[in-house]
Amino acid sequence: MIVVSACLAGFEVRYNGTHSLNETVRELLEQKKAVSVCPELLGGFTTPREPAEIIGGDGDDVLDGAAKVFEISGRDVTALYVNGAHLTLKKAKEVKAVVVVLKEYSPSCGSAMIYNGEFKGVRAVGNGVTTALLKRNGIMVISEEELSDYLALAQIKV
Repeated sequence: MIVVSACLAGFEVRYNGTHSLNETVRELLEQKKAVSVCPELLGGFTTPREPAEIIGGDGDDVLDGAAKVFEISGRDVTALYVNGAHLTLKKAKEVKAVVVVLKEYSPSCGSAMIYNGEFKGVRAVGNGVTTALLKRNGIMVISEEELSDYLALAQIKV
């Protein structure tokens, strides 16, 4: 089973009420090869919500208590992100996920790049909070940008 970000499946759950539909992800769901999750919604957020970024590091630093997640207004939402990460990990374990496909650049889901915490659209190398927790628990996390290559290597037909 593959776990995928709900926004990639076409659900309008992103902070601004939009989606990031990826047709391959949609097809995996239709074929019952994947289940969708939104770590932010699991953590207690609603849609829409304020943009948020990690200040002081990346998701690993958040899990270690060395960085925090703030909304653009300055509200500390770290606990919601950590809660969503733990609930996503629980779901991934329940379905025995072989891989988790998360939306790149998100403070929760980024698996290579996130925004740098200045709310200026500048990206930086790093993991989101959910990605960091999943990786710490031995679960492979990739972005939608890596999905086609993964499916080809794993010989999964879509």
